[in-house]
Amino acid sequence: MNYFLIACQLIVGLSILNVWLIQYKKETKWRGGNAKTIIEEFKVYGLSETMCYIVGFLKVTLAILLMVGIWVPKLTQPAALGLAALLLGSIVMHLKIQDPLFKSFPAALFLTLCLLIVFL
Repeated sequence: MNYFLIACQLIVGLSILNVWLIQYKKETKWRGGNAKTIIEEFKVYGLSETMCYIVGFLKVTLAILLMVGIWVPKLTQPAALGLAALLLGSIVMHLKIQDPLFKSFPAALFLTLCLLIVFL
């Protein structure tokens, strides 16, 4: 059992769940533009509230599958790849609205961890 990869799965999974289930209505320094909530952030990106719910559902589902992958390894790679794609989209959205680079840091960090999970 690779404890480093398990740690990566837990860090990414729990962090995504924290953002989408606990912090979604709270202001953070990582939100795009001057948004105070996730829904406002999606509007800043030019995306609909419906798209916010779709992306949220996908991220929460994939985060759970990533953590379940600790016990069911065949789930790990697809979940990590799916999250990597969504996290890359997050970075692109920050760049699209010309956010300072630091706002992309969490997405870039979790993208890196997802790619490590896939390729190690």
